[in-house]
Amino acid sequence: MKKLISALMAGAMMFGLVACGGGSTASPSPSASAPAPSASAPVESSSVGDVANDPKVTLVYAEVNPLDTIVGQTATAFKEKVEELSGGSITIDVQASGVLGSENDVLDGMLGGETTVDISRISAFALNSYGAQKSKLLSIPFTFESREHFWNFANSDLAAEFLNEPQELGLPLRGIFYGEEGFRHFFTRTPVNSIEDLKGMKLRVSNDPVMNGLVEGLGAYPTVVSFGELYSALQTGVVDGAEQPIANYKSNAFPEVANNLILDGHTLGAIQAVITDAAWNKLTENQQKVIMEAGKYTQEFNAALSADAEAKVLEELKADGCNVVEVTDLAPWQEACSKVIEENTADQAELYQQIKDLK
Repeated sequence: MKKLISALMAGAMMFGLVACGGGSTASPSPSASAPAPSASAPVESSSVGDVANDPKVTLVYAEVNPLDTIVGQTATAFKEKVEELSGGSITIDVQASGVLGSENDVLDGMLGGETTVDISRISAFALNSYGAQKSKLLSIPFTFESREHFWNFANSDLAAEFLNEPQELGLPLRGIFYGEEGFRHFFTRTPVNSIEDLKGMKLRVSNDPVMNGLVEGLGAYPTVVSFGELYSALQTGVVDGAEQPIANYKSNAFPEVANNLILDGHTLGAIQAVITDAAWNKLTENQQKVIMEAGKYTQEFNAALSADAEAKVLEELKADGCNVVEVTDLAPWQEACSKVIEENTADQAELYQQIKDLK
């Protein structure tokens, strides 16, 4: 499938890159829409009646995590706002807990022209394998120093450029909004009290060069396992550990098989929602406005939700007996990741520095 996608991308680039413009405002404002003015313009209350009379359409939204996670609640918020603003002409059918497949499987289908999924919440780095080099920068270890740093990016003009990247590459996707699910941390079957304890461990990764390089830098062995098989892989010892945001770690019951969590915060779990061109083209102009306006709202919802939700889950984990280890000195972790950081930012050094300067 990825070979087919690569061929399609190459063909698209021969006929010229396709781009759709946009801008951002002081509030979160996705911009990967066409045409830009209509996508970024708010939906006035007086137009809701007109939108309500548009042809009814149902869009399937794929989410790999359960609905009670940060990303699951974000999906629900998007669904409710779209249905409210459209007056019922658009229905969002959220399919959570990975019932439609892994993140990569869903993306393969969307990019290959399948119509099972219209919208998917993906990790910011998920498009790396499909040629999206800008998005790769969001997954570089220790890029974002804090949540505030990330939101400075997400609410900037720079974020609009990143959301627009699939269209620039000729991929049949466009970005709707950004969000985050907290910093990502390693969790393991046996206790880990320092970076040294990770050496020699088999740590689960998705098939991503940045994560592979990160794990190798820590002296561990990157082991590719699909997310749907991770619980059993931990249970049987196929892998010794993995990494996830705190809320996803708990919601997927990973403490049952790997009850040791070390809070290294190597990357922020940046996310985005994308919609296929086929689904976008089924919508009227007013319905397209609704999707993008709901995206702005959802981005704000996610920003307000994430920090408090993560703090609550962490306290619950501690109360349940999870072995939580704080990392007081990140310098050894950052040094261990220096090679993968340099290798994956050298060709976009100026752009990467722009992200860093938004702290």
